[in-house]
Amino acid sequence: MAGLQPFNVAVISFVLLLICANLVSCNNGRRVGDPLEAELSGFSVPLEHSFELDDVAKFQSRGSLLLKTGREPSVSLTQNQLSEDDRSKLKEVAAVDGLYRIRVPRVFLQADRQTEWQMDGYLTAFVRACAMVESHLSDVITLHTDVSGYLIGVSIVTLPGACRGAEVEDEVDLEVFNTTLSIMAPVNAPGPETALFLERMEQESEKKGKNPQEQKSFFAKYVRVKLSGFIKGLKS
Repeated sequence: MAGLQPFNVAVISFVLLLICANLVSCNNGRRVGDPLEAELSGFSVPLEHSFELDDVAKFQSRGSLLLKTGREPSVSLTQNQLSEDDRSKLKEVAAVDGLYRIRVPRVFLQADRQTEWQMDGYLTAFVRACAMVESHLSDVITLHTDVSGYLIGVSIVTLPGACRGAEVEDEVDLEVFNTTLSIMAPVNAPGPETALFLERMEQESEKKGKNPQEQKSFFAKYVRVKLSGFIKGLKS
């Protein structure tokens, strides 16, 4: 190769590039047909729900959360449609003022800790089933994390949130979930400005030290008060 002309080297490099582009072994380790998303930092966890007439939770799959890790974690959601039997049962639970529950596993929103949720329990939230029915399955789910990215809570509200006894058609309004999903991390509160306060105190002390007239006037006032008291004593 040392004796090849630069033109020949360029031709050989171009041919090798074409061969590599057509071989499966040159696709950076990803199989043909694999989605690019598999290479991104993210993992999926189940979203489950329960609504029972006897108020004993029996969770089943509602969908799955795709959690993207990083400095600013994000989440997306895929959900199943309610079956005809589930729609009927949800209305029955709503009629007796039962509860609609959801749960998600505890997870770390960090790429190196994705497997820990399997042994760390669940987080649960609930709303009144009648609110879920009358909102036409429109809800807001918020995932709450701590400063380390650990999922510590889940909340759910419906839009609207009140139960007014409105009639709802199963086939039209209780088939597809309309969900708004977000992650809420804690916000650091502003700390006390101790350093700034001390700096101002030092500046005021320096100003007083550099102004002997102020100290002199204070001493003169002190002397006048004492003399006034002494004179009053003599007169009495």
